[in-house]
Amino acid sequence: MRPALSRPVRALLAVLALLSLVLLPGAARAADGDPSPDPVPRVPLGKPWFGPGLDWSEQLPADYSGRLGRTPSLYAQRVDYPLTDQDATYLEQFAQQAASQGAVAALTLEPQQALADLTDAEAEQLADELADLHREYDSFFLVRFAPEMNGSWVTWGQQPREYVAAFRQLALAVHAATDQAAMVWSPAYGAGYPFGKAYGAVDPDSAQRTRQLDTDGDGTVDDADDPYGPYYPGAEAVDWVGLSLYRFGSLDQTRISEDDSGQQTGEQFDTNTTPQPGELESRFEETLGYGRDVARTSFYDRFAAPDRTPFLVETGALYNPHVDGSSELDVKRSWWRQVFAAVDDHPLIAAISWLELDRREAEADDQTVRWGAARTGTLARALRRDLDRAPLTLGPVTRVLDLETGNAATAQGRLPDADDQSAEMGWIVLCVALLAVGFLVAGLVGRWLPSWRYPQEHDPRDQRLDLFRGWIILTVVFTHIEVAGVYSYLSLNAIGAITGAEMFVLLSGIVLGMVYLPGVARIGEWAMAVTMLRRARKQYLVTLAVVILVWLLGKVPHVSTAVVTTFTDRGTGENGETAAGQVYDLYPNFPRLFDYPPPWYAVKQLLLVEMGPWVFNIMGLFIVLSLALPALMWLIKRGLWWLLLAGSWVLFVVNFHDPVHPLPSQFEYVFPLLSWQVLFTHGLVLGTYRRQITRALTSRWGKLACGVFVLTYAAALVYLWAGHHFGFLSPPFPGDSYGWLYAHGYNRVFLQPGRLVDCVLMIICAYAVLTTCWKPINAAVGWLWTPLGSASLYVFIVHVFFVIAVGNIPHLDRTAFWVGTLLHTVVMLLIWVMVKKKVLFSVIPR
Repeated sequence: MRPALSRPVRALLAVLALLSLVLLPGAARAADGDPSPDPVPRVPLGKPWFGPGLDWSEQLPADYSGRLGRTPSLYAQRVDYPLTDQDATYLEQFAQQAASQGAVAALTLEPQQALADLTDAEAEQLADELADLHREYDSFFLVRFAPEMNGSWVTWGQQPREYVAAFRQLALAVHAATDQAAMVWSPAYGAGYPFGKAYGAVDPDSAQRTRQLDTDGDGTVDDADDPYGPYYPGAEAVDWVGLSLYRFGSLDQTRISEDDSGQQTGEQFDTNTTPQPGELESRFEETLGYGRDVARTSFYDRFAAPDRTPFLVETGALYNPHVDGSSELDVKRSWWRQVFAAVDDHPLIAAISWLELDRREAEADDQTVRWGAARTGTLARALRRDLDRAPLTLGPVTRVLDLETGNAATAQGRLPDADDQSAEMGWIVLCVALLAVGFLVAGLVGRWLPSWRYPQEHDPRDQRLDLFRGWIILTVVFTHIEVAGVYSYLSLNAIGAITGAEMFVLLSGIVLGMVYLPGVARIGEWAMAVTMLRRARKQYLVTLAVVILVWLLGKVPHVSTAVVTTFTDRGTGENGETAAGQVYDLYPNFPRLFDYPPPWYAVKQLLLVEMGPWVFNIMGLFIVLSLALPALMWLIKRGLWWLLLAGSWVLFVVNFHDPVHPLPSQFEYVFPLLSWQVLFTHGLVLGTYRRQITRALTSRWGKLACGVFVLTYAAALVYLWAGHHFGFLSPPFPGDSYGWLYAHGYNRVFLQPGRLVDCVLMIICAYAVLTTCWKPINAAVGWLWTPLGSASLYVFIVHVFFVIAVGNIPHLDRTAFWVGTLLHTVVMLLIWVMVKKKVLFSVIPR
């Protein structure tokens, strides 16, 4: 009879209540230490960075680069200043997205209060935030503070004294906090200056402003006055200069004139026109649009050339879809070609930011116009062709921290100490030696104490396997709950040195091999295949549910899931020690799933399990292996086990020499499918022919062969260790064999040969010990390990939430040995209770 609906509901409530005992508020990220100095990104002379200023509510870097077919080297964004909590979150999201493509983050700060009211503390807050974001995402920032300050259309406009003071205030704080942020001074192009009151509330004709802006001393502020100099903060504060060079329309349409009161205005235009040759260059020469014949030195020559200061071009070409005239492609292509061509004569142009927005513009009668150069497929293809020919720098500038990079970073090995290569190999040798001793003791116990022997040799449910799996799955739990303690010390060193996830995969194959053919005999081959595929489907759906639940749990007030949704580089991955401390977001595009419609790349990343908790990534491997199970067992049932193993080894060897990731899933980087399948296929064969293999290995010759293997392997490793430790040569092995072994023979991620040999050793020794010493071992730990082993997949799934729970304990000292031991004990017993009470067994696969 099926249980009533209330039972699983009660069980779920029990789990939530259980977690609430540990999920305590107040969790916070550990404070970042001082980073080692990183090189400041340099722009190749005459090859500027290029990228868009996006509407981040509409598209993200993945959308833009996917449409363009090229990866920008820069992204631009606007953020309010001073930072509120919401602004700080917004800034971090911007840094994350730019880091996902290794792009420079061009940050425009827009003051939300009077310039004179900005404080040192607010400047220091922003500077510290930029430094923290660099440490976390390897970000490099171009900080464009209060741009177009010479204009009348911004609230901070035409206040030179206050502006210079505010810029210097922020520059001082930024320069003190980090060298990974450059201060950019970026006024608007000066034609039409002082622009009049038509665009905003600033009055350039007030007495106070007149004294500051009247650079020619004639008592008035007009187009003869310097539109730039009064606002320049000085070379000590300015790292880059920039200029807004937007193309609104032809000079005939947007010419600057004066109304009856003498106030300058910009006329509206009613047709789209193609930029004329030399139109942009005339702006660089400071000749376009000025109303008086006054000799002027160009902005570039005044502020960039003297000190070879890098130059940022903020640009775009307006297209109005509501009026007639030239096509959008003609308007924009002509303009971007002029922008790219300008680099030849102005090699200090170091970055080009193209406005990629649709927005209302006063010059277009407040209609919504289109600025984007890649907003359609036609535009994107045309831009891509010209980008490929232009003297530009595209692609990553900083370290790429996209989802793929984050997933790859989770493949962290455990390397020997630089000063003592025996550190890790020593544990391997010790464990191998202890297993060899255990093998010998098992032989003696079997001869002298036969009453201790495992009594149910022909039972289809082998309790030895369940007990052994319980032990293995607990080591996984202890390893993922990263606190010091007795259990973690043993799981990371004594156990983890020679086995871990590989034994979990091998045992899963053995168990499935044991039950598959009896299932075929009972219900038929087709029905058994369907049953196993349904099991794979359940694993997949539960995996998606865990991925989603973990993210949603992180949105609960006072609960952080960062312990599993981000990964901190240990410095032992493929990027080495230089990446140590780098934090990777494993859910970068998950929020996009709530867009309507959600972008396909985000949906794909969820469905293919490319995102998720790093402690859970092996579930993807189990799903794929479960899907392949009916086909693999079809071969075994027909006696073609030899063909299966031969094919398995071919895949393993090929992937060992030339690694391939057939799937983009998260597990591929830590548990490569083409390598790790070799354990599963051998497990299937071992499980299917368990009785025949057991008879062969327990025969006289089988015991002799096992003994020779165990003792020879252990003796060889002990011999090499002794030679290394005591300083003597170990012939016939080369002198550097011991130091070479770990890196080339025992790397866990790539499942190197030494790890496979250890699996064979562990299976032989564990079988011998559990068979001959079953009764005392079962009496001591069977009550705990056997139930956990019989539901090992369930334990693995629920342990994710216990990792989160421990991660939310406030002020937890993860190095406190006995505190960690207590935590591990509590978690272990809670999971055991859940298994005994069968909490959510109807939902979670076992």
